Amino acid sequence: MDALTDFLDGPRARGAFLLRSILSPPWSLRVQDRAPLALTAVVRGEAWVVPDDGDPVRLGPGDVAIVLGPDPYTVACDPATPPDVVIHPGQRCTTVDGRSLAQEMDLGIRTWGNSPDGSAVLLTGAYQMRGEISSRLLEALPSLLVLREDAWDCPIVPLLGDEIVKDDPGQEAVLDRLLDLLLIAVLRAWFSRPEAGAPAWYRAHGDPVVGKALRMLHNNPAHPWTVAALAAGAGVSRAALARRFTELVGEPPMTFLTGWRLAMAADLLRETDATVGAVATQVGYGSAFALSAAFKRERGVSPQEHRAGVGNSRRTGSAR
Repeated sequence: MDALTDFLDGPRARGAFLLRSILSPPWSLRVQDRAPLALTAVVRGEAWVVPDDGDPVRLGPGDVAIVLGPDPYTVACDPATPPDVVIHPGQRCTTVDGRSLAQEMDLGIRTWGNSPDGSAVLLTGAYQMRGEISSRLLEALPSLLVLREDAWDCPIVPLLGDEIVKDDPGQEAVLDRLLDLLLIAVLRAWFSRPEAGAPAWYRAHGDPVVGKALRMLHNNPAHPWTVAALAAGAGVSRAALARRFTELVGEPPMTFLTGWRLAMAADLLRETDATVGAVATQVGYGSAFALSAAFKRERGVSPQEHRAGVGNSRRTGSAR
């Protein structure tokens, strides 16, 4: 399994929110739906993404933005335009004073806006639950990521634009998979760029020594690894591996392995109904007690609390 496959083995949309918006200026959408991740692609015209704590970013035709939640943000025709629509959890749309716009702005199948002939056409997809996106992926991304039209060559946006307005049998499953494919395609193109700020362990996969060790850990995280076993597999001495691994990844091999196992456990606890004991076995812990102790120590909550969404578990460095 290569690094990118392992890293992106997480997007699993299930009944994702997908919408085509057709808008005429002035327009400004205040998004406070608390979705963990949303994508916006501009098909025609332009839009501005305005974070509450960052600079506005312009999107032109073919540009795609990924915005991490749950913090609110604004998408508008101009950064100075005050919001006139609020997107609430559950994708409920209202005016700023709370009046429903569900019927007033309905333009057909998965299509919404203030004018059927609007100058701006946007495609929006939102993952509704955090468990649909792996925690280690979310933790590696900036709060706002923009991929420009000239930075990649991908047919998924036009295909999604065609499919989003269809109401054929099985259409929801088709759209879920297209959203996953779009996200993966954007991230694959983005992580290939020097300025992307990919996690250190991701970049280290290109090293002939550390890359081998990382692939061993990723391919079989439940194995009782030692630094000596990893060094033998990589064809170097124990000291050489420990030194180079720490230099490139930013932490020792066993520290990385602990964080990787706990990141996997965090995803499995949210995404599956497996018992804590079953998750422990899958990620390399000998018992539910051992996993619970490590999870509590590193993330500040128990596995059961994490599964229930109680509090916010701390990020471990190796999941980044």
